Amino acid sequence: MTGLIISILVMAVSLLIVSKLPLGVDIDNPIAALLGGAIIGLFNGIWFLFPNWFRTANAILSLGLIPLIGSILVFGLAALLVQGFRLRYGIISAILGAIALSLVNSILVFILRQVGVVAI
Repeated sequence: MTGLIISILVMAVSLLIVSKLPLGVDIDNPIAALLGGAIIGLFNGIWFLFPNWFRTANAILSLGLIPLIGSILVFGLAALLVQGFRLRYGIISAILGAIALSLVNSILVFILRQVGVVAI
């Protein structure tokens, strides 16, 4: 349970960082970032219900396009569901935002692992 809360908080901080980049992602307040982070985290968690061999084979055979398209769809869905989370340029903002979110989130998780705060 603590891991889920930490991952939602890290995702929310990542969303706030991405919203400061000139990508067309607008987040009004930290509550919208928390809700967006929770939605993105929950929908990405559904992908991890599939066996590891299936996810790996999917990523290799599609050259990474299936996970990327899934991330873009989840990012756009979160923007659609959360009031105060907008994509200014539509699909372009969703593509750039999903890529930036994965990079920023990976960096934050790496830093937290190195510090010893999380083991996610």
